[in-house]
Amino acid sequence: MKSVLILCTGNSCRSQMAEALINANLSDQWQAMSAGTAPSGYVHPLAIRALKEIGIEHSGVSKHIEDLPTTEFDSVITVCDDAAENCPVWLGQGKRTHIGFPDPAKAEGTDEEIMGVFRSVRDDIEKQVLGYLAENF
Repeated sequence: MKSVLILCTGNSCRSQMAEALINANLSDQWQAMSAGTAPSGYVHPLAIRALKEIGIEHSGVSKHIEDLPTTEFDSVITVCDDAAENCPVWLGQGKRTHIGFPDPAKAEGTDEEIMGVFRSVRDDIEKQVLGYLAENF
């Protein structure tokens, strides 16, 4: 079983969705964990809703990278891609790559428009992150 760390800043949206998507779709090959350098302290309810819409029940916890039980991973993927954010640097073990996504928590508009952004980011994470793991390991 290979392990992957999904790393971001707040560990509330993108990294949580990536963790859940990997564990739901690739659990026979991968175990995913997520963490942040400045955890928000909560998982965004719209991220949970976006996952639930595709049949994934996720009860993640926003956590700091220092709270992880290990620093040894086969892959470490950073997912924050907002110019105003400082995407964290991973100094532990694992093949590092960056696959960036916009922060859906910063979306504006009607409730449905905001939810649309969460769905779009969820779908992009599923395609790109799961595709990366399938093609590179």
